Amino acid sequence: MTKKIGNVWIFIEQEGGKIADVSLELVCKGRDLAQRLGVKTEAVLLGDNVGGCVDTLYHYGCDTVFLAEDKRLEPFTVLPYAKVLMDLIKAHKPNILLFGATFKGRELAPRVASEKLAGLTADCTELRIDDFDDKINKKSYTDKLMQIRPAFGGNIIATIVNTWDDPQMVTVREGVMKLDEADTSRKGKLVNVDVELTDKETVINVLERIRQDKSINLGAAQVIVAGGYGVGDKGNFQKIYDLAEALNGDVGASRAAVDAGWIDHDHQVGQTGVTVRPKLYIACGISGSVQHRAGMDDSKKIIAINTDPDAPIFSVAHYKIVGDLNAVIPMMIDAFKAKA
Repeated sequence: MTKKIGNVWIFIEQEGGKIADVSLELVCKGRDLAQRLGVKTEAVLLGDNVGGCVDTLYHYGCDTVFLAEDKRLEPFTVLPYAKVLMDLIKAHKPNILLFGATFKGRELAPRVASEKLAGLTADCTELRIDDFDDKINKKSYTDKLMQIRPAFGGNIIATIVNTWDDPQMVTVREGVMKLDEADTSRKGKLVNVDVELTDKETVINVLERIRQDKSINLGAAQVIVAGGYGVGDKGNFQKIYDLAEALNGDVGASRAAVDAGWIDHDHQVGQTGVTVRPKLYIACGISGSVQHRAGMDDSKKIIAINTDPDAPIFSVAHYKIVGDLNAVIPMMIDAFKAKA
């Protein structure tokens, strides 16, 4: 008897009734995976008074939305969320379960995986469906989720396959999956979920929340000027800010510049930072390690400035400037201002 393949699920992260961008990205990717498997795309939405999000999930590709609304689910705490999600998994048996690799996703997914005794791959940057031959145990699997992520400090790209019982669980980094256009004509099925919690799950009582917004949202930036270790020092990073201001853009950075303390981590682009797809990306003094390129090589236009003509960043650049950024950037600023 052939085992029935479960559906593709996405855990929907929301804050104040606003769906996180990464969740919508995963809905789009989940729809692609579901079509490949011939199953449905389904979302799990938890919170209080969040029903207004449901239509948006239909528009981006969800066939079904499991909606659990309860005052005890707001704000997010991991124990009640894990209990509701586990109850749903046991009842409906999804094949694949996707989470955003956010603070919430990284806390919730491991707890659910541990209780379900399921595998979990963290911080994936690519997902696809393929067949898998386990040469060690001499077994073959069809239509498994290929869970692709950087490993060993980003020096290699690993493909991980979960051959345990469903669900195949992953967390996926923000910005790495393409966000498709919403189709407002799409409709779906709503399943209202009865929330059953005990004192064991509601033991944590949030007395007060103090939120600090990110200093920058690089994922939404259309123009990014990024500086690397080749900038020289923190003071010289002002040139990066000056060029970004002239272009009405935002400032990014390589990991080396962040590790040196020249700029805050919120500005970091790459596998251990933010994945970006701006219309214009200007890399200044960035050598272009594979980790950095993975976070920006989908930019529509890339300009690289580096004194090393063999710098790896030039392999993905559309326009290459071999020169000292201290001389090049002021000339670029003057040129842009002259055309303004």
